[in-house]
Amino acid sequence: MNNLETYLDWRGDLSFKGSPFNPVDNLIFSVFAYLPFDGLVPGFTKTRGLTIAEVAEIFAQLSLKDIKERGWSERIERHISFFLRAAKTKRFSDVRILGYQNHFDQEAETQFAAVTFSLTDGSSFIAFRGTDATVAGWKEDFNMSFMTPVPAQQLALLYLEKAAKSVHGRLRIGGHSKGGNLAVYAAAFSGFWTKRRITAVYNNDGPGFNKSIIAKKGFRELEGRLFAYVPQSSIIGMLLEHSEQYTIVLSTQRGIAQHDPYSWVVLGPDFVCVDTVSDTSRFIDTTIKEWLGALSPEERQRFVDALFDIIEAADISNFRDLSTNWIQRVRAMGTAISNLDNESRSMLLKTAGLLFDTLKENVRLLLPTGERNGEKTKPISKLEEE
Repeated sequence: MNNLETYLDWRGDLSFKGSPFNPVDNLIFSVFAYLPFDGLVPGFTKTRGLTIAEVAEIFAQLSLKDIKERGWSERIERHISFFLRAAKTKRFSDVRILGYQNHFDQEAETQFAAVTFSLTDGSSFIAFRGTDATVAGWKEDFNMSFMTPVPAQQLALLYLEKAAKSVHGRLRIGGHSKGGNLAVYAAAFSGFWTKRRITAVYNNDGPGFNKSIIAKKGFRELEGRLFAYVPQSSIIGMLLEHSEQYTIVLSTQRGIAQHDPYSWVVLGPDFVCVDTVSDTSRFIDTTIKEWLGALSPEERQRFVDALFDIIEAADISNFRDLSTNWIQRVRAMGTAISNLDNESRSMLLKTAGLLFDTLKENVRLLLPTGERNGEKTKPISKLEEE
Protein backbone atom coordinates (compact mmCIF):
# COMPACT_ATOMS: atom_id res chain seq x y z
CA MET A 1 0.00 0.00 0.00
CA ASN A 2 1.04 3.63 -0.42
CA ASN A 3 2.98 5.28 2.37
CA LEU A 4 5.19 8.30 3.11
CA GLU A 5 7.66 7.25 0.44
CA THR A 6 5.09 7.02 -2.36
CA TYR A 7 3.65 10.34 -1.17
CA LEU A 8 6.84 11.96 -2.45
CA ASP A 9 5.94 10.72 -5.93
CA TRP A 10 2.39 12.08 -5.66
CA ARG A 11 3.02 15.48 -4.09
CA GLY A 12 6.76 15.99 -4.53
CA ASP A 13 6.36 18.13 -7.65
CA LEU A 14 3.96 20.56 -5.92
CA SER A 15 5.17 23.41 -3.71
CA PHE A 16 3.45 24.33 -0.46
CA LYS A 17 2.01 27.34 -2.26
CA GLY A 18 0.55 25.15 -4.99
CA SER A 19 -0.70 22.39 -2.65
CA PRO A 20 -1.36 23.49 0.97
CA PHE A 21 0.22 21.82 4.00
CA ASN A 22 -1.58 18.60 4.96
CA PRO A 23 -1.44 15.92 7.71
CA VAL A 24 1.02 13.76 5.76
CA ASP A 25 3.49 16.67 5.58
CA ASN A 26 3.26 16.87 9.36
CA LEU A 27 4.34 13.24 9.75
CA ILE A 28 7.20 13.71 7.29
CA PHE A 29 8.65 16.66 9.19
CA SER A 30 8.17 14.72 12.44
CA VAL A 31 10.23 11.86 10.97
CA PHE A 32 12.92 14.35 9.91
CA ALA A 33 13.33 15.26 13.60
CA TYR A 34 14.95 11.85 14.17
CA LEU A 35 17.87 12.74 11.88
CA PRO A 36 21.36 13.32 13.36
CA PHE A 37 21.69 17.01 12.46
CA ASP A 38 24.41 17.47 15.09
CA GLY A 39 27.11 19.77 13.75
CA LEU A 40 25.25 20.23 10.47
CA VAL A 41 22.28 22.51 11.16
CA PRO A 42 22.83 25.89 12.87
CA GLY A 43 20.93 27.03 15.92
CA PHE A 44 18.72 30.12 15.99
CA THR A 45 21.07 32.74 14.63
CA LYS A 46 20.77 35.61 12.19
CA THR A 47 21.34 33.16 9.33
CA ARG A 48 18.35 31.63 7.56
CA GLY A 49 19.63 28.11 8.04
CA LEU A 50 20.33 25.55 5.35
CA THR A 51 17.91 24.12 2.82
CA ILE A 52 16.96 20.46 2.92
CA ALA A 53 18.79 20.05 -0.39
CA GLU A 54 21.98 21.50 1.10
CA VAL A 55 21.82 19.27 4.20
CA ALA A 56 21.08 16.27 1.98
CA GLU A 57 24.33 16.88 0.09
CA ILE A 58 26.20 16.59 3.38
CA PHE A 59 24.38 13.39 4.36
CA ALA A 60 25.04 11.91 0.94
CA GLN A 61 28.77 12.22 1.58
CA LEU A 62 28.58 10.29 4.87
CA SER A 63 29.59 6.65 4.71
CA LEU A 64 27.81 3.91 6.64
CA LYS A 65 30.78 3.98 9.01
CA ASP A 66 30.29 7.72 9.58
CA ILE A 67 26.65 7.15 10.47
CA LYS A 68 27.39 4.29 12.86
CA GLU A 69 30.13 6.32 14.54
CA ARG A 70 27.42 8.81 15.44
CA GLY A 71 25.79 6.01 17.42
CA TRP A 72 22.75 5.67 15.21
CA SER A 73 20.88 2.49 14.25
CA GLU A 74 19.68 1.03 10.97
CA ARG A 75 16.41 2.93 11.53
CA ILE A 76 18.36 6.17 11.08
CA GLU A 77 19.77 4.83 7.83
CA ARG A 78 16.21 4.55 6.54
CA HIS A 79 15.40 8.06 7.77
CA ILE A 80 18.44 9.42 5.94
CA SER A 81 17.49 7.56 2.76
CA PHE A 82 13.98 9.01 2.95
CA PHE A 83 15.39 12.48 3.62
CA LEU A 84 17.62 12.22 0.54
CA ARG A 85 14.59 11.32 -1.60
CA ALA A 86 12.59 14.24 -0.22
CA ALA A 87 15.49 16.61 -0.92
CA LYS A 88 15.12 15.89 -4.65
CA THR A 89 11.48 17.05 -4.72
CA LYS A 90 10.23 20.54 -5.42
CA ARG A 91 8.05 20.41 -2.30
CA PHE A 92 10.84 19.86 0.21
CA SER A 93 14.16 20.82 -1.41
CA ASP A 94 13.95 24.56 -0.61
CA VAL A 95 12.55 24.17 2.90
CA ARG A 96 15.09 25.65 5.32
CA ILE A 97 16.29 23.90 8.48
CA LEU A 98 17.43 25.83 11.53
CA GLY A 99 17.38 25.85 15.31
CA TYR A 100 18.51 22.27 15.81
CA GLN A 101 18.90 21.38 19.47
CA ASN A 102 19.88 18.03 20.96
CA HIS A 103 20.12 17.52 24.72
CA PHE A 104 20.84 14.27 26.53
CA ASP A 105 21.53 13.91 30.24
CA GLN A 106 21.58 10.40 31.67
CA GLU A 107 21.82 11.57 35.27
CA ALA A 108 18.84 13.91 34.87
CA GLU A 109 16.97 11.23 32.86
CA THR A 110 16.49 13.61 29.94
CA GLN A 111 16.41 12.96 26.19
CA PHE A 112 15.30 15.85 24.00
CA ALA A 113 15.80 17.09 20.46
CA ALA A 114 13.96 19.56 18.24
CA VAL A 115 14.38 21.31 14.91
CA THR A 116 12.53 24.02 12.99
CA PHE A 117 11.61 23.95 9.31
CA SER A 118 10.91 27.21 7.46
CA LEU A 119 8.49 26.39 4.63
CA THR A 120 8.23 28.08 1.25
CA ASP A 121 4.68 29.32 2.05
CA GLY A 122 6.02 31.57 4.84
CA SER A 123 5.00 29.30 7.73
CA SER A 124 7.21 27.19 10.01
CA PHE A 125 6.94 23.65 11.35
CA ILE A 126 8.55 22.94 14.73
CA ALA A 127 9.31 19.23 15.11
CA PHE A 128 10.13 17.43 18.36
CA ARG A 129 11.98 14.12 18.33
CA GLY A 130 10.45 10.99 19.78
CA THR A 131 12.15 8.56 22.14
CA ASP A 132 15.44 7.06 21.01
CA ALA A 133 16.93 3.74 22.11
CA THR A 134 18.58 5.10 25.26
CA VAL A 135 17.48 3.80 28.64
CA ALA A 136 17.40 7.39 29.94
CA GLY A 137 15.00 8.34 27.16
CA TRP A 138 12.62 5.50 27.99
CA LYS A 139 12.91 6.18 31.73
CA GLU A 140 11.78 9.75 31.08
CA ASP A 141 8.75 8.39 29.21
CA PHE A 142 7.84 6.16 32.15
CA ASN A 143 8.28 9.13 34.48
CA MET A 144 5.35 10.80 32.68
CA SER A 145 3.05 8.38 34.51
CA PHE A 146 3.66 10.18 37.79
CA MET A 147 5.40 13.48 36.92
CA THR A 148 4.48 16.54 34.87
CA PRO A 149 6.44 18.24 33.58
CA VAL A 150 9.36 15.95 32.90
CA PRO A 151 12.58 17.73 31.81
CA ALA A 152 11.95 17.17 28.08
CA GLN A 153 8.55 18.88 28.37
CA GLN A 154 10.16 21.89 30.02
CA LEU A 155 12.82 22.02 27.31
CA ALA A 156 10.11 21.76 24.64
CA LEU A 157 8.31 24.81 26.02
CA LEU A 158 11.53 26.83 26.15
CA TYR A 159 12.38 25.73 22.61
CA LEU A 160 8.98 26.72 21.22
CA GLU A 161 9.19 30.20 22.72
CA LYS A 162 12.70 30.67 21.33
CA ALA A 163 11.64 29.43 17.90
CA ALA A 164 8.63 31.75 17.89
CA LYS A 165 10.95 34.72 18.44
CA SER A 166 13.30 33.58 15.67
CA VAL A 167 10.86 32.88 12.83
CA HIS A 168 7.92 34.80 11.41
CA GLY A 169 4.47 33.76 10.28
CA ARG A 170 2.20 30.90 11.21
CA LEU A 171 3.43 28.07 13.39
CA ARG A 172 2.66 24.39 13.15
CA ILE A 173 4.05 22.03 15.78
CA GLY A 174 4.32 18.27 15.83
CA GLY A 175 6.21 15.12 16.60
CA HIS A 176 6.06 11.34 16.51
CA SER A 177 5.85 9.21 19.66
CA LYS A 178 7.11 11.22 22.66
CA GLY A 179 7.71 14.08 20.24
CA GLY A 180 3.94 14.39 19.79
CA ASN A 181 3.46 14.68 23.55
CA LEU A 182 6.17 17.37 23.71
CA ALA A 183 4.50 19.29 20.89
CA VAL A 184 1.14 19.35 22.67
CA TYR A 185 2.67 20.26 26.03
CA ALA A 186 4.74 23.12 24.60
CA ALA A 187 1.78 24.56 22.68
CA ALA A 188 -0.62 24.28 25.64
CA PHE A 189 1.70 26.10 28.03
CA SER A 190 3.10 28.65 25.55
CA GLY A 191 2.58 32.37 26.01
CA PHE A 192 -0.29 34.39 24.58
CA TRP A 193 1.57 35.80 21.56
CA THR A 194 3.04 32.43 20.63
CA LYS A 195 -0.23 30.57 21.04
CA ARG A 196 -2.16 32.95 18.79
CA ARG A 197 0.26 32.17 15.92
CA ILE A 198 -0.22 28.41 16.21
CA THR A 199 -2.51 27.02 13.50
CA ALA A 200 -2.15 23.30 14.29
CA VAL A 201 -0.50 20.91 16.75
CA TYR A 202 0.03 17.29 15.70
CA ASN A 203 0.52 14.33 18.03
CA ASN A 204 1.47 11.32 15.91
CA ASP A 205 0.96 8.22 18.06
CA GLY A 206 2.37 9.92 21.13
CA PRO A 207 1.15 9.47 24.72
CA GLY A 208 -1.29 11.83 26.36
CA PHE A 209 -1.31 13.39 29.83
CA ASN A 210 -2.79 12.96 33.26
CA LYS A 211 -6.37 14.24 33.59
CA SER A 212 -5.28 17.09 35.85
CA ILE A 213 -2.96 18.41 33.14
CA ILE A 214 -5.41 18.33 30.24
CA ALA A 215 -7.88 20.24 32.41
CA LYS A 216 -5.57 23.27 32.26
CA LYS A 217 -6.66 26.43 30.47
CA GLY A 218 -3.97 26.11 27.78
CA PHE A 219 -5.53 22.93 26.40
CA ARG A 220 -8.95 24.58 26.13
CA GLU A 221 -7.41 27.54 24.31
CA LEU A 222 -6.09 25.18 21.62
CA GLU A 223 -9.47 23.55 20.99
CA GLY A 224 -9.87 22.88 17.29
CA ARG A 225 -6.13 23.12 16.69
CA LEU A 226 -5.02 19.87 18.34
CA PHE A 227 -4.83 16.79 16.09
CA ALA A 228 -3.91 13.28 17.18
CA TYR A 229 -3.24 10.37 14.82
CA VAL A 230 -2.90 6.75 15.95
CA PRO A 231 -2.71 3.45 14.01
CA GLN A 232 -5.55 0.96 14.58
CA SER A 233 -3.46 -1.17 16.96
CA SER A 234 -1.94 1.80 18.75
CA ILE A 235 -0.26 1.19 22.09
CA ILE A 236 2.01 4.20 22.66
CA GLY A 237 -0.54 6.73 21.44
CA MET A 238 -3.29 5.36 23.68
CA LEU A 239 -1.31 5.82 26.88
CA LEU A 240 -2.68 8.30 29.43
CA GLU A 241 -5.45 10.75 28.48
CA HIS A 242 -5.99 12.92 25.38
CA SER A 243 -7.90 16.20 25.29
CA GLU A 244 -8.32 15.93 21.52
CA GLN A 245 -10.21 13.39 19.44
CA TYR A 246 -7.84 11.07 17.62
CA THR A 247 -7.95 9.97 14.00
CA ILE A 248 -7.28 6.26 13.46
CA VAL A 249 -4.91 5.49 10.58
CA LEU A 250 -4.65 2.24 8.65
CA SER A 251 -1.24 0.56 8.98
CA THR A 252 0.37 -2.23 6.99
CA GLN A 253 2.06 -3.63 10.11
CA ARG A 254 0.72 -5.56 13.10
CA GLY A 255 0.72 -4.79 16.82
CA ILE A 256 3.42 -2.52 18.23
CA ALA A 257 5.11 -2.43 14.79
CA GLN A 258 2.30 -0.09 13.68
CA HIS A 259 4.12 2.63 15.61
CA ASP A 260 6.44 2.78 12.58
CA PRO A 261 5.41 5.91 10.62
CA TYR A 262 6.44 4.31 7.32
CA SER A 263 3.69 1.72 7.81
CA TRP A 264 0.89 4.30 7.81
CA VAL A 265 -1.20 4.16 4.64
CA VAL A 266 -1.47 7.35 2.60
CA LEU A 267 -3.85 8.34 -0.16
CA GLY A 268 -3.23 11.68 -1.87
CA PRO A 269 -2.86 14.47 0.71
CA ASP A 270 -4.22 12.48 3.66
CA PHE A 271 -4.07 9.20 5.57
CA VAL A 272 -6.36 6.26 4.95
CA CYS A 273 -8.47 6.06 8.09
CA VAL A 274 -10.57 3.41 9.83
CA ASP A 275 -13.47 3.75 12.26
CA THR A 276 -12.09 2.13 15.39
CA VAL A 277 -8.95 0.86 17.04
CA SER A 278 -8.44 -2.90 17.32
CA ASP A 279 -9.55 -5.07 20.24
CA THR A 280 -5.89 -5.51 21.18
CA SER A 281 -5.39 -1.75 21.40
CA ARG A 282 -8.51 -1.36 23.59
CA PHE A 283 -7.34 -4.23 25.78
CA ILE A 284 -3.91 -2.72 26.40
CA ASP A 285 -5.31 0.79 26.82
CA THR A 286 -7.90 -0.30 29.40
CA THR A 287 -5.46 -2.55 31.24
CA ILE A 288 -2.75 0.07 31.62
CA LYS A 289 -5.20 2.81 32.64
CA GLU A 290 -6.80 0.58 35.29
CA TRP A 291 -3.40 -0.59 36.53
CA LEU A 292 -2.04 2.95 36.84
CA GLY A 293 -5.31 4.10 38.41
CA ALA A 294 -4.85 1.55 41.20
CA LEU A 295 -1.40 2.99 42.03
CA SER A 296 -0.64 6.28 43.72
CA PRO A 297 1.91 8.59 42.04
CA GLU A 298 4.41 7.60 44.73
CA GLU A 299 3.88 3.89 44.03
CA ARG A 300 4.29 4.47 40.30
CA GLN A 301 7.58 6.29 40.90
CA ARG A 302 8.95 3.56 43.17
CA PHE A 303 8.02 0.87 40.65
CA VAL A 304 9.60 2.74 37.71
CA ASP A 305 12.76 3.50 39.70
CA ALA A 306 13.14 -0.12 40.80
CA LEU A 307 12.50 -1.44 37.29
CA PHE A 308 15.13 0.78 35.69
CA ASP A 309 17.62 0.20 38.51
CA ILE A 310 17.48 -3.48 37.52
CA ILE A 311 18.02 -2.64 33.85
CA GLU A 312 20.95 -0.35 34.61
CA ALA A 313 22.48 -2.99 36.89
CA ALA A 314 23.04 -5.03 33.73
CA ASP A 315 25.18 -2.18 32.36
CA ILE A 316 22.54 -1.30 29.77
CA SER A 317 22.53 2.37 28.74
CA ASN A 318 21.03 1.72 25.32
CA PHE A 319 18.49 -0.99 24.50
CA ARG A 320 20.62 -2.02 21.55
CA ASP A 321 23.04 -3.31 24.20
CA LEU A 322 20.63 -6.22 24.74
CA SER A 323 21.85 -7.73 21.47
CA THR A 324 25.33 -8.21 22.96
CA ASN A 325 26.22 -10.41 25.93
CA TRP A 326 22.53 -10.81 26.63
CA ILE A 327 22.97 -13.96 28.74
CA GLN A 328 25.33 -12.14 31.10
CA ARG A 329 23.00 -9.13 31.18
CA VAL A 330 19.98 -11.27 32.09
CA ARG A 331 22.00 -12.87 34.88
CA ALA A 332 23.02 -9.42 36.12
CA MET A 333 19.36 -8.34 36.21
CA GLY A 334 18.49 -11.48 38.15
CA THR A 335 21.23 -10.69 40.65
CA ALA A 336 19.97 -7.10 40.93
CA ILE A 337 16.48 -8.35 41.77
CA SER A 338 17.80 -10.69 44.45
CA ASN A 339 19.87 -7.84 45.93
CA LEU A 340 16.87 -5.56 46.38
CA ASP A 341 15.89 -4.84 49.95
CA ASN A 342 12.81 -6.68 51.18
CA GLU A 343 10.54 -3.64 50.92
CA SER A 344 11.55 -2.84 47.32
CA ARG A 345 11.30 -6.47 46.21
CA SER A 346 7.88 -6.80 47.83
CA MET A 347 6.69 -3.58 46.15
CA LEU A 348 7.99 -4.72 42.75
CA LEU A 349 6.29 -8.12 42.98
CA LYS A 350 3.05 -6.62 44.31
CA THR A 351 2.88 -4.06 41.50
CA ALA A 352 3.70 -6.67 38.85
CA GLY A 353 1.04 -8.93 40.38
CA LEU A 354 -1.51 -6.14 40.17
CA LEU A 355 -0.70 -5.72 36.49
CA PHE A 356 -1.17 -9.47 35.92
CA ASP A 357 -4.53 -9.44 37.74
CA THR A 358 -5.68 -6.47 35.65
CA LEU A 359 -4.64 -8.29 32.49
CA LYS A 360 -6.77 -11.29 33.47
CA GLU A 361 -9.78 -9.09 34.22
CA ASN A 362 -9.63 -7.45 30.80
CA VAL A 363 -8.99 -10.50 28.59
CA ARG A 364 -12.68 -10.42 27.70
CA LEU A 365 -11.98 -7.28 25.64
CA LEU A 366 -10.11 -9.49 23.17
CA LEU A 367 -13.28 -11.50 22.51
CA PRO A 368 -15.89 -10.57 19.90
CA THR A 369 -18.72 -8.47 21.36
CA GLY A 370 -21.26 -11.30 21.36
CA GLU A 371 -18.95 -13.71 23.16
CA ARG A 372 -18.31 -11.15 25.90
CA ASN A 373 -22.01 -11.50 26.71
CA GLY A 374 -22.01 -15.28 26.46
CA GLU A 375 -23.49 -15.28 22.96
CA LYS A 376 -22.24 -16.78 19.72
CA THR A 377 -21.09 -14.30 17.15
CA LYS A 378 -19.25 -14.10 13.87
CA PRO A 379 -15.44 -13.78 14.01
CA ILE A 380 -14.11 -10.25 14.26
CA SER A 381 -12.91 -8.71 11.01
CA LYS A 382 -9.41 -9.27 9.70
CA LEU A 383 -8.72 -5.58 10.29
CA GLU A 384 -9.47 -5.91 14.00
CA GLU A 385 -7.37 -9.07 14.26
CA GLU A 386 -4.43 -7.04 12.97
